[in-house]
Amino acid sequence: MKLKVLSVASEAAPLIKTGGLADVAGALPAALAAQGVEVTTLVPGYPAVLAKLGKTKAVHKWDALLGTPARLLAGKLGAQPLLVLDAPALFNREGGPYADASGRDWDDNWRRFAAFARAAADISGGAVKGGAFDLVHAHDWQAGLVPAYLKLASLAGGRVVPSVITIHNMAFQGYYPAETFPHLGLPPEAWHVDAVESYGGVGLLKAGMQLADAITTVSPTYAGEIRSVEFGMGLEGLILARSNRVHGILNGIDAAEWSPATDPHLAARFTATKLAARGKNKRAIEKEFGLDRDDGPLFIVVSRLTWQKGMDVLVGVLDHLVGIGGRLALLGSGDAEIEQAFHAAAARHPGRVGVRIGYDEALSHRLQGGGDAILIPSRFEPCGLTQLYGLAYGCVPVVARTGGLADTVIDANLAALSAGVATGIQMNAVTHNALAMAVSRAVDLFARPAAWRQLQKNGMKADFSWGSSGAAYAALYRQLIEEQG
Repeated sequence: MKLKVLSVASEAAPLIKTGGLADVAGALPAALAAQGVEVTTLVPGYPAVLAKLGKTKAVHKWDALLGTPARLLAGKLGAQPLLVLDAPALFNREGGPYADASGRDWDDNWRRFAAFARAAADISGGAVKGGAFDLVHAHDWQAGLVPAYLKLASLAGGRVVPSVITIHNMAFQGYYPAETFPHLGLPPEAWHVDAVESYGGVGLLKAGMQLADAITTVSPTYAGEIRSVEFGMGLEGLILARSNRVHGILNGIDAAEWSPATDPHLAARFTATKLAARGKNKRAIEKEFGLDRDDGPLFIVVSRLTWQKGMDVLVGVLDHLVGIGGRLALLGSGDAEIEQAFHAAAARHPGRVGVRIGYDEALSHRLQGGGDAILIPSRFEPCGLTQLYGLAYGCVPVVARTGGLADTVIDANLAALSAGVATGIQMNAVTHNALAMAVSRAVDLFARPAAWRQLQKNGMKADFSWGSSGAAYAALYRQLIEEQG
């Protein structure tokens, strides 16, 4: 039986991207097509999205979607169907998807994404002629109210379908003051701890977790971690109460988009059997970042520069990294203090540390193709995609043992090295000493060319495509539909 699923996400590559959510939302439709599931993706009509749309057709309109006129445009995301919520008052503004040009969150994000979720619920219920769905898959807090509208509101289409919510990062919950509740278009009974109320306010992610028919996280380890106070971010009790509805399904990567054998962004393409060609990419990175040309290890970072990512700890380890012969090329942006600290490190170590503030998709490919090792010292990491890209490109991951990092990287301990299965380096804690030791281990292994090549080859032959994960999602969808009868 072919299933029709509506995937509701605030960003989807290549239309709009701020992080891994976009990569997942962009890749999941093609992965599920192989499982007999047709996924239609719904995204907001930001200016960047509207500018990239080709031919579209208006298929529905709302005179007042939570008080705002809106229309629904139908188009394509690659070969898969796409819907765009064109609501200019909510989404046609300068800046990013969630914040203005200065980085300050939009004050009305609660209204913007509540309207987005309400539209998704209407669409799934059959508001668009000939466009009913079997299930809705909501992603993160921006789509968190979709299950609430499905279960508690009067829908335009009138049909209630099962829902899944995926937690991409529990740290971002979409929490807003209680005074926003009367404007959500939900019945009074929704103001309850078993619905949208959370610690005296409105919790968008919490509402989805409470009312969805299933909760997924983006790695098995993270599904276990969020049961604890350390990782549950105040919602661990809800996860424990609904533990039979929580599933950890590892994210995949788009193997066509991230393939060193065909990547157009690289100075030289390569495979696991032709690793020598990577040297041209390394030389290109050295030139691009103004780094000394030498044969020592080149570490890279492609990351948000935040506390979660452990970037404050990495800054403190850079003198050690340079002192033992390493160099660093960094691409990222985030906390102003951390950005400034990396700039200061680059000034202290000219030719050894290069910093590029911002994000550049093509450059991220070049870094993976030319770096020797990628540093990911995250304090928590629901899944992580950069380590998967590193594995695919022979850029050895140096990671903290948490979440999806623990699930995807095999530590180069003596047993794993002897068995020939190691793919990277793990550390148990995100501290100065632990990260310095991990960097030292990487430098020592790099000095053993045969062992390093084996790490690279092991990572490159690992399969982190969407095949098995797509099958797991398809099986979960079918189970929920059968339960509903």
